Amino acid sequence: MTRGILQALGGLGLFLLGMQLLTQGLRSTADDRLRWLIKRSTRNPLQGVATGCLSTAIVQSSSAITVLAVGFVNAGILSFPEALGIIFGANIGTTITGWFVALLGFNLQLDEFAMPLVLLGVIFKIFGRGKCEAAGTAITGFGLIFVGISTMQLGMAEFRGIVTPEIFPSDTIPGRLLLVLIGVVITVVTQSSSAGVAAALVALHANSISLNQAAAIVIGMNLGTTFTAMLATVGGNVQARRTGFAHVAFNSLTAIGAFFLLTPFLDTVAALWPGAEANSPELVLVGFHTFFNMIGVIAILPFTRTFANLIERMFPERGNLLVKRLDKNQLSTPVAALDAVSATIHDILQVVFHELSRWLRQPAAVTDEQLALDIEDALDQTQEYLQAIPVQAEDQITDHAFLACVHTLDHLRRVNRRLQDQARLRTCRAEPDLSNMADKLATACERIAEEEFPLSPEQAEAYHDINHQLKTDMRTFREQAVSTTAHGKLTPSEAIKHMDAARWLRRIGYHVWRVAYHMSAQTNEDTPDFKQK
Repeated sequence: MTRGILQALGGLGLFLLGMQLLTQGLRSTADDRLRWLIKRSTRNPLQGVATGCLSTAIVQSSSAITVLAVGFVNAGILSFPEALGIIFGANIGTTITGWFVALLGFNLQLDEFAMPLVLLGVIFKIFGRGKCEAAGTAITGFGLIFVGISTMQLGMAEFRGIVTPEIFPSDTIPGRLLLVLIGVVITVVTQSSSAGVAAALVALHANSISLNQAAAIVIGMNLGTTFTAMLATVGGNVQARRTGFAHVAFNSLTAIGAFFLLTPFLDTVAALWPGAEANSPELVLVGFHTFFNMIGVIAILPFTRTFANLIERMFPERGNLLVKRLDKNQLSTPVAALDAVSATIHDILQVVFHELSRWLRQPAAVTDEQLALDIEDALDQTQEYLQAIPVQAEDQITDHAFLACVHTLDHLRRVNRRLQDQARLRTCRAEPDLSNMADKLATACERIAEEEFPLSPEQAEAYHDINHQLKTDMRTFREQAVSTTAHGKLTPSEAIKHMDAARWLRRIGYHVWRVAYHMSAQTNEDTPDFKQK
């Protein structure tokens, strides 16, 4: 009996390892395409459901898709209701693993192809590079999944006649509630509902539990995944907390519905497919798993925006709103973290240049000291977050995006510090020629604050032209100031003061151009697309 327990647990471990390797390999192989699919195919919650379902089926990990969705919300690519659609769809997509196990795991001689698959995958992983190596990881994981199932079956065979449905809670309301609790505990321990469902299928196939008992356990496993979701929000920003709570609320409501739909579902299956419970209980179980998740999505989908608004009110944004997108949980995914940094930079940029434009046109305007402090704090926090992103030098796309963010932050910080110089602002407005230069710069600031990023090379070039014009105007003004001073119409101290103000304007124009350049496609054609929602 001890041998059977160890064998079954070892099989579960192999299954978990296989799932991890499969997910890791598929994500490495399809990550760029997956990000493109989610960004381009999600325009409303319904599309989000389809995208979430398909994406989860591809990478075999609802957690990975949830993390991506949170990252896109942080980057401003998706709205929160759209991200909810993806999370709902991921709940359906994660049931694909159960269909895999039910259709292939018990109807084929697993040992005949699983071991060769593992060998093939290891060869690809050892000798391959890039996508080939990632494919080897996925193949190895796929093979280990079925090795794990086969090992669990051998372990469960040791318990025939010992572990029977009679030793589990009976098929009553209290009994089912206990079984649901067992399912929750299994998922919390294994941190994988897919592994739990696979174990339930193996136990059902071995007649160790009945179909009703297995279904109640699967309901608990579906609910248990929310524990992982809540853990993932620890230390996260408000978007992560909203997503985690939405996951908990949705899965809890779905579990309640599934609990009361279990008997009607089994009665309907018995009427439409006589003998299914006896001949194909595994298919009935995974069918129920998919069914109640689909019912949950169908029921909540029309109310997604209302649901999202409720959660947003429960978790309001606090603190410095300029850094609301920065989420420490995203740091393990450099591309998602850089998306969040880029979107944060755009938020800061809008505030800085709107304020600069206002002050250039109205130097007597009251300075918002709290806003100035918030901007400086946001720049500091964004820089710290950027430094924590683990970018690999060989990854040229993320490396270029990283450097673009570093340069842009530096120029924004310089602009923000120049904003504090009210004396030069007043000098600019007191001199007509400088006032004209200030108007040109104010117009450029208004334009860049309203732009969508990344800018095209042509747009960035337009800001270069503005900078060049300011440089020319400054030289002309300096020559005129020297000439006026020579003729005694201006004192040397006044001339120096005016020329200093002209240089100040010209330097701001330079920083505006460099911000435009570094946030443009010519810096990196694959700069994250963080069009704001």
